[in-house]
Formats: sequence, structure tokens, C-alpha cells
Amino acid sequence: MDDVLVKGSQVYKVFKDADGSDLVALDHVDIEIHKGQMTALIGPDGAGKTTFMRLVCGLMVADGGDLEAFGLSVKDHSQEVQDQLSYMPQKFGLYEDLSVMENMNLYADLHGVPKEIRPKRFKRLLTMMGLDQFTSRLAGKLSGGMKQKLGLACTLVRSPKLLILDEPTVGVDPLSRRELWEVLQELVKADDLSVLVSTAYMDEAAQCDWVYMMNKGHILAANNPKVLAQEAQGRCFEAKPPQGLPTRVLQSRLLDDSRVADAVPSHGLVRFITRELGDSIPWLAPLGVTVEEVPSSLEDTFMMTLRQAQAHLEPKEPSQDLSYVGIRPEELPSFQVDLEANPVVIKVDHVVKKFGDFVAVDHTTFDVHQGEIFGLLGPNGAGKTTTFKMLCGLSPVTEGALSVVGVDLRTARTEARANIGYVAQKFSLYGAFTVYENLRFFGGAYGLSGQALKDRIEELLVEFDLASKRNVAADLLSTGYKQRLSMAAGLIHKPSILFLDEPTSGIDPLARRAFWQRITRLAAEGTTIIITTHFMEEAEYCDRFIIQDRGKLLILGRPSQVRQEMGAPQADMNEIFIRIVEEARGSIVTEARCLDSQGV
Repeated sequence: MDDVLVKGSQVYKVFKDADGSDLVALDHVDIEIHKGQMTALIGPDGAGKTTFMRLVCGLMVADGGDLEAFGLSVKDHSQEVQDQLSYMPQKFGLYEDLSVMENMNLYADLHGVPKEIRPKRFKRLLTMMGLDQFTSRLAGKLSGGMKQKLGLACTLVRSPKLLILDEPTVGVDPLSRRELWEVLQELVKADDLSVLVSTAYMDEAAQCDWVYMMNKGHILAANNPKVLAQEAQGRCFEAKPPQGLPTRVLQSRLLDDSRVADAVPSHGLVRFITRELGDSIPWLAPLGVTVEEVPSSLEDTFMMTLRQAQAHLEPKEPSQDLSYVGIRPEELPSFQVDLEANPVVIKVDHVVKKFGDFVAVDHTTFDVHQGEIFGLLGPNGAGKTTTFKMLCGLSPVTEGALSVVGVDLRTARTEARANIGYVAQKFSLYGAFTVYENLRFFGGAYGLSGQALKDRIEELLVEFDLASKRNVAADLLSTGYKQRLSMAAGLIHKPSILFLDEPTSGIDPLARRAFWQRITRLAAEGTTIIITTHFMEEAEYCDRFIIQDRGKLLILGRPSQVRQEMGAPQADMNEIFIRIVEEARGSIVTEARCLDSQGV
């Protein structure tokens, strides 16, 4: 077809694993990218998405098959191909000590864009990205969302025939994510731009014209997203838990059932998919859980297809845990955190953080109770990371009081840290160290030694399914395994409080489900969890959360309370988040809405 920009036929690519064995990244895949369309690649870590993109860009060479772009062999004409496309990798190379405009000019120089056409093009791009008022600001001073927009603008300083974007919205808040996709859609429509994008967000993939589902180098399915969504029809349900049973607990129990392909909290309910048509979950009714069939979505089909593709894994036996069967809902043990009974382990009292004249956190007040999962949410640049660092003892407060487990962080920061586990956003691992060596190092840093340290490492290797990777260098791990290792390192000294900074950023839905099962278990065992996230669905796992913006606390409460306050009891958290932030930005915020009797 004349409109085919990229055609891959039986494309094969293999790498060497850490032990020297072959690791097949692409296994004879057929992929076509059409002119004027947005094409999405979706799949878990290690699916082959980034590899295919790099092959198209001529940054690596396929080991087999044929790959053409713009009618040219990519292998034989890599430079000519590169001249007609623009590529924005996951870690786009902005120069943080240069201003917005200086970055634009630098990339224009690199791509040979004539100086006479730059002003008009730059003005258009920066206006579209909402950066036209920040041209003199250093790139390092931009929020995460603004950095991504600047990266996209730099990628488009020339007019490419094909734009390739590798996870462009990783670490970006829902508001900025929406704005970025509005820009992309405008570019496709106005400039007849063709886009190849990989994404971990199914709502983004659903906006594309064509979707390829990938796993372990194979194409599992390919079609228009609306057509793909229909493949899970008849298997999708929503379960309403009884009072006192948190959605995260019900989700975890459903995921443990062999008849369930996927389960995830959604707008106060639990959405789940059965593996087979006609499957029912008999233990739900005795629990007082009501179930209703719902229309299928792209994410439903994606998760169902991934589960089916796990043929190498032994199927789970049907759940034998029937301990709750026959118990009336009112007799269920309460999994919900009893805020009145559980002691306060973190106390934040009118905390202020200033950087010079800039107020990053403005008189924030809240408590966190033992065993609670507490979320810190907000747009990029809202002050949540600053709040997070103060809670961890990594940054001193400017004003106000802050205590952890009764220890004042102003006067006894080291003592407070002994109770804390910390998982950084960028996974603070030692890349040259193996999995085992990383755990041994972090264990030693927390004062563990000898047989106690060895025993704890072995426990964690089993718990986080890392035993097969014990001798693999951290740099060679996939993102999902790096996350597991970081979690294990943060928990090696059995802290009473675990801080998680964007722990699922860049992690595929399959890995996120497994992660939250672990978190649910930790919370049930009494560990207090403080988490920041840009996946708003993950707010559903929290007992309570706050939303901040521009340093101010906008709202605090349970997910159900926040929905009721916003007059949208059935809305998903993405909608709620965007509405709260937009309403706050449209008015002067004088007082935070605290919806919980135990809050501010």
C-alpha cells in the first residue's frame, strides 16, 4: 500500500543475556505503520517495543527479516531514514542548564533547521505546548510535565514524516498527560503527522488508530482499539464490596482465584475479568459482594490476552481459601484502617518549605496512622515530592513541625530514619552490583550482618521472585525487576514505615497488579505505606490521600469521601483529580477540604 511508512516482515532481533544465553527481543514480527495514523505498541516490560522503535530509527540492526521505512531498507539507508523521522526516547536528553529557547535552538542546530524558519516554527510549537511564557526558564527548573512537552517540541523542530515516541508520558500527572495527548492529536490532524508511540496507559492507546499488543517479542493481537476491546465482552464484571472490606483486599483475593484473569479497583468497586466465558466466582455472594456485568475495554482485552500468553507458567489451582464463605457481611473482619484505634505514626503540622522566596509547600497539615496506605497526589510541580522528602528526613522543614513515630525530624533525623524504608523514583540501585550484592549492601547500611543478613536476603529473594536473578547485575534487569529489587532493598531491615516515590512509573499493568498485591499484604501486616503516584487508579488502593497543587493542600479524605464531595460518586480518579486541580486553579484556594474526622 502507498500509505505504508514502515513495514516490518518477520523482523528478528536477539541479544545476549547476562549468562551468555540468547535473549530474543523480537521473534519474527510483522508490523506496519500507516501514513496519517497514530499507531500504539503496548505490552509488559521486555515485550520488544523499544527494540522495534530503535530498529526503525536505525539505531540498531535486525538479525533477520526485512524492515523498510519510507520505501527504503533501514539497514542499507539508515541516514536517509533518520532524516525523515524524529525520535523521542524514554530518557530524552534535555540540557537542564540551558533555557527552553536555548534547548530549542540546540536541537534545531543538530537537525540543520534553517535559522530563518525557526521563529515561526518555535512560536507555534511552544504555544501548543504551553511553554511560550517560559522561554527563558532553565530546563532543569521545569516540572516533569513541562519537561516532556519541551522534549516533544525539541523533537519536532524539524517537520518529520514520522514521529516516534517511547513512553512519552511516564512520570507525568493526568492533567499534563491529557494536555500532551491533545497536542499530539492536533499535530496529527493539522500536519498529517504519523505517530508511532509506546505507552503503559491503555486510555492513551485507545485514542490511537491501530494497536499492536506485544509480549516477549511476539505480536499477540493487532487491530483498531475499539475492535480489540470487544474481544473481552461477556467476561467483564464489577464487584461491589460490603462495608468494611477495602477494594484492594477484594482485588487481591480475586487475583488469587484461577478463574480470574485480572482485577483492579475502579471508582469504589473492583473490576475483574474471568478467564473463560460463563465462569462465576461462587465465594463472592457469601461475602456480601454484589456483581454486575459491564462493557469491556481495551485494558480488559490487554490483560486477558497477556494472561493467556503466559502459557509457560503453571496454571493456578482454584482458590481453596473458603474461610469467609458462610460468614455474614457484618461478621467480616474489618480490613479498613481504624483511624481512631491505630496510633498516629506521622504527624505533619503546618509545615512550610521554602527555596529562597519560592514556597514549595505552604502550611500543610495531616496525620498518618499505623497500617494506613496514604497517598500524596498532585500535578508535576505541586510540592508532593518536596513533602515526601521532608517526611523521609531527606530535606529539613522551613517552618512547622514534623514527627515520625514520635521522633521530631528537626532534632533527631537519624533516629527517625531507623524506622523508615525508602524506594526512590529512579531506583537507587548500584548497577554494577548483582541482585544479591545490592541486598547485602543495603542490609549492611541498615546495620544487618552475619547470618541474620544472609537469612533476610534469602527471604526477600523468594518473596520478590528474585532467586533466579540473584547473580544478575542490576543494570541488566528489566524495569519490573528493578522495582522488585528496590522494594526488597527498602524492606530489608523490616521498617515500620515504607516510603514509595512513584514506584510504578514506567511499569506495565501486569507488574503493577503484582506490586499492589505485595503492598496490600504489607499494610495488612501493620506496615504504614506513604506513596506518590501519577497512576490515579492507584489512589483507589489508598485508605486516604491528599491532593496538592502549587504547594497547597487542596483535599484530604478517603476515595469514597472525595467522590461524594465532588458530587461524582461513580467517577474514576483521573476525572476527580483533573476536576479538583482545575477548580482550584480557577479560584483562590483559602482552605483545604478535609473530609475525614481524623484529618486536618
